[in-house]
Amino acid sequence: MSLDACVTAETGLLSLQEALGRILADIDPLPRRENLPLKAALGRVLAEDVPSPLDLPPFANSAMDGYALRAADTAEGRSRLALVGVSWAGRPFQGAVAAGQCVRIFTGAALPEGADTVVMQEDVTAEEGGVFLQGPLKAGKNVRRAGEELRAGDIALAAGKRLGPADIALLASLGRREAAVRARPRVAFFSTGDELRGVGDPLAPGQIYDSNRYALDGLLREAGAEAIDLGVAADDPAALKALLLQASAQADLVISSGGVSVGEADFVTGALAEVGRIRLWKMAVKPGKPIAFGRIGAAWFFGLPGNPVAVMVGFRQVVRPALARLAGAEPKPPLRFGARSRQAMKKSAGRLEFQRGELERDQDGQWWVSGLAAQGSHMLTGMSRADCLIVLPAECAGVAAGDLVEVEPLAW
Repeated sequence: MSLDACVTAETGLLSLQEALGRILADIDPLPRRENLPLKAALGRVLAEDVPSPLDLPPFANSAMDGYALRAADTAEGRSRLALVGVSWAGRPFQGAVAAGQCVRIFTGAALPEGADTVVMQEDVTAEEGGVFLQGPLKAGKNVRRAGEELRAGDIALAAGKRLGPADIALLASLGRREAAVRARPRVAFFSTGDELRGVGDPLAPGQIYDSNRYALDGLLREAGAEAIDLGVAADDPAALKALLLQASAQADLVISSGGVSVGEADFVTGALAEVGRIRLWKMAVKPGKPIAFGRIGAAWFFGLPGNPVAVMVGFRQVVRPALARLAGAEPKPPLRFGARSRQAMKKSAGRLEFQRGELERDQDGQWWVSGLAAQGSHMLTGMSRADCLIVLPAECAGVAAGDLVEVEPLAW
């Protein structure tokens, strides 16, 4: 099934694909960069290409514990070779292997001069002063050639790569002590609503605890951003304008939650229009239809809905790719694959919909997904229990049990 269509059943709404394309076309990577010790660079984005200063491996070495020899000496089949020394990892054999000779060698040890092959110790019969081989060997067997992974001058890692543990290890193998990385995006965020109270405070009638800031803090840290929590803004246009300006002065990106719909108490988009620019508003997505994107001075802005599931889904689908672009990485589409639905699912055509689900795999290797009962965009229990999003295209008008649907695993 197709995930998006640029023309939707609800006129005036952008598809997720079109909205995200416009957002990413607007955003350029941040110019700030810094040099970090390797262990501190985990999760950061490389600011420049890293050429290898040496061949990798830097010398031919053995892939096995065994005996280094000349393959030509085994061409006649069963043969006896004289043992003339040992090559240890870090302590190479000092000398050369001549015709009819071999050297005891251990994994990672340098291949002696004259040798071109290693035979595993299990494949020989050792005796005093030599070894017997049972058959011919192919030259190069069990040998790691110098430079077979990288040649000096090759690009080991390209700019824009987000550094994982394997990348850090690769840089260490090249002798690098530091990495030049892009600065982490600074993101200021706040919630809006007179009904919101901080955790631990007593609740008066009509009030609820603010969960969105806790969700955003975790999502931002997971995405590698520097999170700046500005608390809760009251439903007051003047206060919102002041907070938006304050946030934009100290951050590269500003995120609000709540106040971007069309109700009389939804002030964020109006305040943004006065202090900045709205680039797009409203997408054909459920949950998360009223998502605003714009600019305040030098900072980008996202206005997310007030319902917590819409905040988390909207962040995953729109904000996280924008953060990747700001950080200098190329945003990657989320991993999605097909699974069979355990039950019928209700849906109206018109908007791309993300339902919360749980995955399982049967003994035949088929993936199955069960939709959770708590599907309301205000229901955090469903999001907490879910291990995937069920991605239902805009044109989909419902799912029958056993139908193939697309799922997007959740990293958290």
